[in-house]
Amino acid sequence: MAGSWSSDNQKFCMREVLDTFKLCLSPDKEVYLEHYVAGWRGLVKFLNSLGSVFTFISKDAVSKIQILSNFLSGESSSQYVTVQSMVSYELENQLVDVNKTGIHPESGCRTLLRLHRALRWLELFLERLRTSDKHSKTSVMCSEAYNESLAQHHPWLVRKAAGLAFVVLPGRTAFFEVMNVGPPEQVVAVLGEALPLILEVYQITEDLYAKHHLLDLP
Repeated sequence: MAGSWSSDNQKFCMREVLDTFKLCLSPDKEVYLEHYVAGWRGLVKFLNSLGSVFTFISKDAVSKIQILSNFLSGESSSQYVTVQSMVSYELENQLVDVNKTGIHPESGCRTLLRLHRALRWLELFLERLRTSDKHSKTSVMCSEAYNESLAQHHPWLVRKAAGLAFVVLPGRTAFFEVMNVGPPEQVVAVLGEALPLILEVYQITEDLYAKHHLLDLP
């Protein structure tokens, strides 16, 4: 597994992701879409640093990042400054498939929802890594996190493939090395700082989507 890491991927640093998520929230606890997307770019680099195991998640994340990036640079970019402004704009202009008719398959709301679900899986998995010991099996931790989050949104074939992929995950030490923040105790400390921020961003988004009945967008 280690031999499949590229030099570019090894440039990933969990501290950079932490710094990005620190920028995500406004003083009023709105989520800046630009920093959310930037944080996800870092998380994709983390996934890719571990070879092809997480390709089924990272490839989808990359496509969703690109869609949101297009909104951020498009003619309506002023409406996509925060997740809150995006939701208001798209709902008011009927750009969201709330009636599940198949229209607007690439709305900002639907696109972000896919990343939102994956963020929960990553947060759960990384929290398990943080609190585990060197003898803990990453395959078990990852499967548990997946079953608590993303699995309920994936068809059977994807769930089956994910289960097989998780079996060949490298050990806890390999994950910690990929994070590029120093010895294990330093990794644990950085995760202890990063994960509450990620969880807060997740929860604010979750509450917003729940309020507007957007958590089940097809």
